[in-house]
Amino acid sequence: MAKRASIRDIAEAMQVSISTISAVLNGKAAERRISDPLRDKILKYAKQINYQPNMLARGLRTGKSNIVCMLVEDISDPFFAAIAREMEKQMASIGYKIFYSSTENDLDIAQSLIQTYRDRQVDAYIIAPTPGLEKTIESLEAEQLPVVIFDRNLPKIETHNVLIDNLTGTLNATRQLVESGRKNIALVTLDSKQTQMMDRLKGYQDAIKNEKQKPIVLKLNYNRGVDDITPQLKDFFIKNASIDAILFTTNYLTASGLKALKNIGKSIPNDVAVIGYDDNTNFSLYTPTITAVSQPTKEIVVAIKNILQKLLTGKIKGKKETVLLPTTLIQRESS
Repeated sequence: MAKRASIRDIAEAMQVSISTISAVLNGKAAERRISDPLRDKILKYAKQINYQPNMLARGLRTGKSNIVCMLVEDISDPFFAAIAREMEKQMASIGYKIFYSSTENDLDIAQSLIQTYRDRQVDAYIIAPTPGLEKTIESLEAEQLPVVIFDRNLPKIETHNVLIDNLTGTLNATRQLVESGRKNIALVTLDSKQTQMMDRLKGYQDAIKNEKQKPIVLKLNYNRGVDDITPQLKDFFIKNASIDAILFTTNYLTASGLKALKNIGKSIPNDVAVIGYDDNTNFSLYTPTITAVSQPTKEIVVAIKNILQKLLTGKIKGKKETVLLPTTLIQRESS
């Protein structure tokens, strides 16, 4: 493999100092009073040999990598994938690149990834935290590294947060099912103590209590594929044959639930009304189309970028900032 060209190689070939080459390549030729002909000659030669800057070395010199890392549960999930796509655009607008990784909601994986990014001196962290990540985040903040938490928070520590009003999201979705005449409304959710899932459960419970209906709840373990949970869902729906509406608290639970309902011959919305969570393009392609609670992905990303930009430029000091954004219920044929 050919040796990677360095600033030293260019300096030797052009017979000028390394500092002159560095100034030109970093756009500081005018500041250093380097002549235009010499600047152009250096840039032409650098392009000719396909010079690529060593970003790690530049980061060591400047103390900045212009890289922000983002950790999410699963980058293939439609919600997190949409966040990642928009985040790339928003961070590029302020001169940063995004590196992202999946934690699989596993503490050990999350801690290992954060250490890897620390070793590479990334400038900031955007994290959808796993349970138990408090000490790691506190250590980042102790080093005065910018951190923004999103999707769910860690109540035991004070952080900058961008969150969704999940409680109102499921409250309104359940009310919509009640208003359409449904009497036996079930919730299919995850067996999770994370704040976003607890809020979605509470919103449903509050609406059901207000309407004096009986709660019907199925909690499933995280990290199960569609095929793994479909039998459990079928069994739950068969044992609770009076169910006439179902609210699912994630998009992948919705997909599994639709498969299970089809397998037992239930018609949507005639037999059972359905509302999903985390709207995505697939929901509008089903027959019938699926009503969903939509999270505002662009607004989430813009809020994260705005906080990070203030942190990176030293414009936030003292009290932590929390942004709470509303959901939208997108009405379609399934309810």
